[in-house]
Amino acid sequence: MTVYENLRMGAYTRRASEKFEDTLEWIFGLFPVLKEFRDRLANTLSGGEQQMLAIARALMSLPKLLLMDEPSLGLAPTIVTKLYEKIKELRENGVTILLVEQNVRNALEISDRTYVLESGRITLSGNSKELLHDERIKKTYLGI
Repeated sequence: MTVYENLRMGAYTRRASEKFEDTLEWIFGLFPVLKEFRDRLANTLSGGEQQMLAIARALMSLPKLLLMDEPSLGLAPTIVTKLYEKIKELRENGVTILLVEQNVRNALEISDRTYVLESGRITLSGNSKELLHDERIKKTYLGI
């Protein structure tokens, strides 16, 4: 399927379908590369572009909550930086995001609240900005 067809598939609810054109323009503003590649087959996009498309497709349904599982996995560091800028922009635009991420620094820098899981148990939780400066986090996850 093309980029456009993927985005069309994301607007599967009646509400999203009715607002398709407005949402599409918002998505193209958020991810300009998708507008440029709207007629390309999705499987010809780079890994970072495919990740942007996956996020954009999910956003087309106008969700109240966006779940993201390891969005930076396998991406080049420069692409990860750009991706996190977009996630931050989504957050600032009122999209609630539940993020599962092993990149602790990035996750702490853009989140409001953090839960640290070890062996399936919550071992630490709190305000992300405070945890960013917590000595246990620095030592265990940030290598400081």
